[in-house]
Amino acid sequence: MDFTLGEELEAVQDLARRIFTDHATQTRIKAAEQSATGFDETLWTALADAGLLGVALPEDAGGAGLGVGGLAVLLEEQGRAVAPAPIWPTVVAALTIAEHGTPAQREILPALADGTERLTIALEEFASPDPAEPRCTAVRDGDGWFLTGTKAVVPTPFGADRVLVAARSADGGPGLYLLDASASGVLWERTQTTTHDTAGHLTLDAAQAEPLGTATLADALAEARTGGAGARTGGVDALATALRLARVSLAATQVGVAEGALRHAADYLTGREQFGRPLATFQAVQHQLADCYIEIDALRVCLWHAISLITAAESGESAESVEDAESAVLVAKWWSDEGGLNVVHRVQHLHGGIGVDVDYPVHRHFLWGKQISGTLGGASFDLDLLGAVLREAVS
Repeated sequence: MDFTLGEELEAVQDLARRIFTDHATQTRIKAAEQSATGFDETLWTALADAGLLGVALPEDAGGAGLGVGGLAVLLEEQGRAVAPAPIWPTVVAALTIAEHGTPAQREILPALADGTERLTIALEEFASPDPAEPRCTAVRDGDGWFLTGTKAVVPTPFGADRVLVAARSADGGPGLYLLDASASGVLWERTQTTTHDTAGHLTLDAAQAEPLGTATLADALAEARTGGAGARTGGVDALATALRLARVSLAATQVGVAEGALRHAADYLTGREQFGRPLATFQAVQHQLADCYIEIDALRVCLWHAISLITAAESGESAESVEDAESAVLVAKWWSDEGGLNVVHRVQHLHGGIGVDVDYPVHRHFLWGKQISGTLGGASFDLDLLGAVLREAVS
C-alpha cells in the first residue's frame, strides 16, 4: 500500500513542524510543565491561529475537513517535539461530537476549532480496566441526566470548559455525556502523569450532564419519528468512535515520539567518540539503531493502514471496512505500546548516563513513550481486545 501523504497533509505537516520547532524549546516545555494548566497556552493559541486545531473537523464546523489523517499528521509532529499541548483529547472529543452530537451540541465546534473553548475527555477509571465498559453511572431524573462515579487521570482538564464523560445508564448501556467542567457535583483532584501533564481525577456526585446524541433506545425511536439528527446513532456507537479515535491518536503521537527519540540518538552518537571513533560506527550501536528504525517503520505502516480503513468506512466504500478498521486500530495501538516503548527504551540506553539527565531533552521522549504505552490499557490489554475481535470475526 502507498501511504504517501498528499499535498494537503504535507502542507499540514510542514506548518505544524514549523510551529512546534519555534515554540517547543526546552525552556518553554519546562515552564509549561510547571504551570497551573500543565501545557503551553501560547503554543495552543499559535496552533489555533494557524487553523491546526480544526484541521480534522468538518468544514461546516469551522475546520479544514481533513479528518483523522489530518489529526494523525498533527500529532506525529507534536510527538516529535514532545510539545505540551492537549491536542488529542480536545480533537478526539470534538470529532466525536461532530459525528454523533445533536445540532445544538455541534454548535460548540467552531469555538473548539478557533481555540476559544477547550474540551477534554474522561475515558479511564480505577475500577474498570476496559474503557468501553464504564462503571460511572448515568441516571435519568425527569428531563435531566446525572452522573455519579470516578474517572481516572483525565488529560489536561484544568482550564477546559467541558468534559466528554464515558458512563453507563441502566437502560441505554455505555455512552458519552457532555459535562460542564465546573458544574455542581464535580470535584477535581490534581495529579501529575509520567509526561508531567497536569491531569485530574474526576469525582462526580449527581453532576448534571447531557447525553451525546441519543442515550437510550427510547430516545432514538422518538427522534427517528420526528426526523431528529440524533436518531442516526446511539451512545454505544459514540463511545466506540471516541475510543477508536483515541487509540489512533495515541499511536500517531507515539510515532512522532519514537522518531524524535531516534533523531536525538543519531545526533548524539555521531558526535560522541570513543577510542577515536564516533559511537555511531560501532556495530552493536548500529544494530540497536537499526532495530529502532524497523520498529518505527512498522508503527507507521500499522497506523496508516488503520487510518485508511477508517476513512474507507466513513466514506461508505466498503461494508467490511468498519470491522476491519476495529482490528487495524487495535494492531496500531498495540505496536505503539510495544514497539514505541522498545524504541524509547533503546534510545535511553544508547545515551548512557546523560539519558537520565532531566536537563537533556531525550528523557522526555522516554517519559512520553512510557505514558502512551499504558494509556487505555496497554499492550497486553490491546492483545486481549484484538483476540476477541478476531474470534468474533471468524465465528
